[in-house]
Amino acid sequence: MEECISVFDMLKIGVGPSSSHTLGPWRAAERFLKELKDNDLFQNTNRVQVDLYGSLSLTGKGHATDFSIMLGLSGQDPEYIPIENISKIIKSITENDSIMLGNEISIPFKLNQDIFFNKEFLPFHANGLKFTAYLNNNSNYSSTFYSIGGGFVVKEERINAKKKLEIKCAFPFQVSNAAELLEYCLVENKKISEIVFENEKSMRSEEKINSELLRIWETMLECMYIGCHSEGILPGGLNVRRRAFDMHQNLIGLANYDSPQSWLETIRKTEVKFRQILKWVSCFALSVNEVNASLGRVVTAPTNGSAGVVPAVLMYYLVIENHQAGEKEIKQFLMVAGEIGSLFKKGSTISAAMGGCQAEIGVSSAMAAAALCELMGGSPEQVLMAAEIAMEHHLGMTCDPVGGLVQIPCIERNTMGAIKAINAAELALETDPKNAKVPLDKVIDTMWQTAQDMNNKYKETSEGGLAIAVNFADC
Repeated sequence: MEECISVFDMLKIGVGPSSSHTLGPWRAAERFLKELKDNDLFQNTNRVQVDLYGSLSLTGKGHATDFSIMLGLSGQDPEYIPIENISKIIKSITENDSIMLGNEISIPFKLNQDIFFNKEFLPFHANGLKFTAYLNNNSNYSSTFYSIGGGFVVKEERINAKKKLEIKCAFPFQVSNAAELLEYCLVENKKISEIVFENEKSMRSEEKINSELLRIWETMLECMYIGCHSEGILPGGLNVRRRAFDMHQNLIGLANYDSPQSWLETIRKTEVKFRQILKWVSCFALSVNEVNASLGRVVTAPTNGSAGVVPAVLMYYLVIENHQAGEKEIKQFLMVAGEIGSLFKKGSTISAAMGGCQAEIGVSSAMAAAALCELMGGSPEQVLMAAEIAMEHHLGMTCDPVGGLVQIPCIERNTMGAIKAINAAELALETDPKNAKVPLDKVIDTMWQTAQDMNNKYKETSEGGLAIAVNFADC
């Protein structure tokens, strides 16, 4: 029986710059605090040490892994923390050499002494981290977690248990691959989004589904709005200038608006020439990932590093393809995107540390292509074909962040993923499914095989590709 993966597992609200290196460790820290409390150890803790392994160690500094751990240990929630509070909390911890554990008790904490960057890899997964609490009775308690991409955090024993125990899933339509999903659609005479909606209703009310999907969209829209209206240099030392601001100014001119929603309506009323379509889509994608790179709030789709593709393509539909589209279409788009992302998570990986950038930009492009295809009238067969086409042309893409930062080449790759998604949807709509040669499941299998064959230096370690070809010191 397949494990249930909800749309809301794939589309999480959190803080940048990385779902696996920032959001995942943050959630791991929260879970460690819960373990301490569940075992009646919290109040007796006088020190906490954190060991980072593999990719978390090699690119953790550039991905703010150390900051996210401190915020998690401080009891902050990445989904709701005011962004302006992040720097204040980090500054307080580093200046006072102490942390308010769980926002309840103060203990000594020195960043350079209590977070260790161990370059070796743990055998289970490339993103490992171990928390150790030292107790008043001179004993200690340790717990190891793995950040497996998209903000998902697991423990090794849970995965091993899954091999022996049947996983209980409440979904009426339990999907393990694209072929099963398509079979449900054909038998039930439903769209993919309708199958997803029925599954989601087994976990929460229709009202909750609708409100949460719209909250995800509002977060995406606000992120694009902030990115298009923020100028300057991104943090991290690469001196990367924000481009979405200038591009947006050139495109929208002197238009007046006062909120993200009125901004959206203003763009819809703007006459967009053919060549400007590519610029608008690129602008939307850039804006999200510039916010992400500056520790802003984004939605994993399926990761933070690829967070710009899905909202950029959804915006394309709203401002270019269908000015009458509203909440119904937005929810439909997000449900399809989330379901396609879950297929890749089940059959391959959404972790760049395991599969390179094909696992991030490739998957996000497939998600967006499928969702756009359904909104534009594609059949379930064509929707899956759109996802296949998008991923097929990302196979083998490496993850080689310069300086370990989600900036070069990551931000631009979101624009390319969005453009490819639109093209993939158009190609699928013009293709008779009977003539399709490569099923989506075969591409997912191939992606996983490619990930296994890929040299580790091309898997988010900053030890290969552009990461070593471009001199960080000269940037």
